[in-house]
Amino acid sequence: MSKDDQKTPEIKFDPPAETLIVDNEAAHAETVAESLERIGFRCRVADSGKAGAEIIEVSPFDLIITDLVMNDIDGLGILQRAKSEQPNAEVILMTGHGTVPSAVEAMQRGAFNYLLKPLDIGQLRAVAERAVESARLKQTNLELKRRLDERFGFEGVIGDSPQMREVIERLKRIAPTNAAVLIQGETGTGKELVAQAIHQNSPRKNKPFVALNCAALSENILESELFGHVKGAFTDASADRVGKFEYANGGTMFLDEVGDMPPATQIKLLRVLENGEITRVGSNTPTKVNVRILSATNRDLEESIDAGTFRRDLYHRLKVVTIRLPTLLQRNQDIPILIDYFLRQFSAQHNKQIKGMSLAARRKILAFDWPGNVRQLRNAIESMVVVDYDGLLDVDDLPEELTGPPEHAAEPSVASLAALVGKPLAEIERLFVAETLHLSGGNREEAAKMLGIGERTLYRKIKEYGL
Repeated sequence: MSKDDQKTPEIKFDPPAETLIVDNEAAHAETVAESLERIGFRCRVADSGKAGAEIIEVSPFDLIITDLVMNDIDGLGILQRAKSEQPNAEVILMTGHGTVPSAVEAMQRGAFNYLLKPLDIGQLRAVAERAVESARLKQTNLELKRRLDERFGFEGVIGDSPQMREVIERLKRIAPTNAAVLIQGETGTGKELVAQAIHQNSPRKNKPFVALNCAALSENILESELFGHVKGAFTDASADRVGKFEYANGGTMFLDEVGDMPPATQIKLLRVLENGEITRVGSNTPTKVNVRILSATNRDLEESIDAGTFRRDLYHRLKVVTIRLPTLLQRNQDIPILIDYFLRQFSAQHNKQIKGMSLAARRKILAFDWPGNVRQLRNAIESMVVVDYDGLLDVDDLPEELTGPPEHAAEPSVASLAALVGKPLAEIERLFVAETLHLSGGNREEAAKMLGIGERTLYRKIKEYGL
């Protein structure tokens, strides 16, 4: 290993990077450990592949550095054990010139990188730092997913704003019942997603979930889709056909844009809700069905009732329970959470390695009004993931509608500043730290830069304020 320079680099990781070094040559392993410990790594040494494999089974690590050629379990064996026991840890191979092909094979199996002996300390530290950053990003994404699932979500319904916490709590109470639910909200707010969440958390989850858009079909076709038809019922009815209600028997029917349902079909739907029976078009024989009805609309159904286009009795049958979904503008504090949720989803879907999103791009997204709500944000993030080429979503990846100057990215208003006057400084600081973490999508490095403080200072404040 080449000599280090006199200047000790600054400590980079807080908490220290947990590192395992596996090498038959104990003196070499100790030298590697000492070099990394001087920049804040916490190292443990194993003097054989067997000892290293045993340690991997019981102790977690950010980074595992292993010699490739060892007598008992070699570097490939350590890599295989690490990927099995600690998939978030990164593995670096140390190898001589003669075993480079084997090291390349190891990278194809998931190793982070390989280093040629004799090691250069500067290169060792640089590669080790990148490996730990990668491992920590994996862990952050895993923790984010867990937080989203446990705290911010309900089967994909994501949010931590007061409005969405209220919606999620309501969903948890509604889902186990058989009550009809009317979901109201603007286009793109996630009405079908809410319906699916209700179904997946109900006793009917193992039965069909059937969705039908009532605005997309003509009256005759809609009735046939809902109730089915018998052969000869109309010109193109060449055979009997099972309708959505029969197909969904025992499960859940989701009627989207129910406010656009024709009056004649409304009468037949009311009969289903009252009697639990459907009659196929062209038939006189009723069929019993057991279906939970979830419906959704972006219309004001009470206005439709006053206008004579929607039946009052049907309205009350459909709205045993009502859920109102806020617009994305009303719940804009959820945007950072949604960004990271969609980023992870589409990175996996399109097989892209995305490290994150720049602060400038996040600011553009937060400053936008989102008239298309969550659906528009979702499509924007997918577009950014698809067009990105460097692994970091930035302003140049934004869709066209977001690339203009932000319309309301203004300085804080006098009223908003006045609301802070008279509050304890600690409370104000906690608020600003929390909001900055939201803006940065939980990226502590970016948040620290925005606040003008060190990462370790930010880490202490996060612990102090219980964020």
